[in-house]
Amino acid sequence: MNLPISIGVLDETSENENRVTLVPEDTKRLVSNNVDVYVQSGAGTKAGFLDSDYASSGAKVLGTRVEVITKSDLLVMLGRPDSSDLSSMKPNTTVVGQIYPLRYQSLLQDLANAKLRVYSLELLPRTTRAQSMDVLSSQSAVAGYRAAIIGAFHSPRLMPMLTTAAGTVKPANVLVIGAGVAGLMAIATAKRLGASVTAYDVRKAAGDDVRSLGAKFLEVGVNAEGAGGYARELTEEEKKKEKELLEAAIISADLLITAAGVPGKKAPRVVNAETISRMKKGSVIVDTMAESGGNCELTQEGRIIEKNGVKIIGSINPQSEAPINASQMYSRNMISFISILIDKDGKFVDPEKDDLLSSSMICTDGKLTFPPPKKESEKK
Repeated sequence: MNLPISIGVLDETSENENRVTLVPEDTKRLVSNNVDVYVQSGAGTKAGFLDSDYASSGAKVLGTRVEVITKSDLLVMLGRPDSSDLSSMKPNTTVVGQIYPLRYQSLLQDLANAKLRVYSLELLPRTTRAQSMDVLSSQSAVAGYRAAIIGAFHSPRLMPMLTTAAGTVKPANVLVIGAGVAGLMAIATAKRLGASVTAYDVRKAAGDDVRSLGAKFLEVGVNAEGAGGYARELTEEEKKKEKELLEAAIISADLLITAAGVPGKKAPRVVNAETISRMKKGSVIVDTMAESGGNCELTQEGRIIEKNGVKIIGSINPQSEAPINASQMYSRNMISFISILIDKDGKFVDPEKDDLLSSSMICTDGKLTFPPPKKESEKK
């Protein structure tokens, strides 16, 4: 008789992180399927989930991080292991999180040397089968919502049009750059607040999504749609054209939300210091890409600064500011991934037999598997 696979949930150690990987409701589902779940005491507290909630779900709450690590065959995380965690991990332990191997390259060899099998969820392909485990989409939706709320909070202007005895107040002009999941949620939220919203994306196809939300789409004659529906990097000529046509829209905005990203690469620089100096006094910029280098030249990661009367907010982990729902969404994504990672007999699935597993695996058996080798069709 095979022993059940044990899953460990750790308290996230990243600064400003309030989310938890698995919520009690989903923990209960795992336990009901004969899976042992170990939860580090306090792991869910900042997200509103108490140790007693996990205990009621059937999980075993342990006092220390090391206890959870040593008892677990599978560790599920929001981010990546700390270097101090590696010495406690058994060889062949499976780790699932958001590793961002291009951003944290120094960690990759350490993970391989520890003989771990590591999956990075942000590497999952954008396919129908992978939708239910798409952590980028679920967490970006929360980040986009928070960006609009943060911008409205810091703006000295009201968002909606108001007709009062004192006259009519015009709606705020909101410009969203980047119409991926985060940008679209920011657009929808700003519209609900009553603002006049315009959006821009290098992918021309994004215009239909923007207009479906009742916002205007800024046409600049550039179409940079890359593989999988994501944006690609612009050429120098495209960057010049984009800059010229975007400046007028940026200068007239009361609130600018930037959410332009290229998967696995530094955030593209979209707004320079000279353009910011021409924005209206009292304008606000919320840069959701601050952790990836920022879309704005003056953005400072994790800080709110003011330049020439313009407030620039370098948001870090805005999804963690709504930790209850963000955790619930991430937890469902993780459960979906676990469903393909572990078979009905309680064994780990061979990653070579599943394209989602092979595409998201970064190391196994002491060897790095990232980046994956190119297919013949991609070599041409």
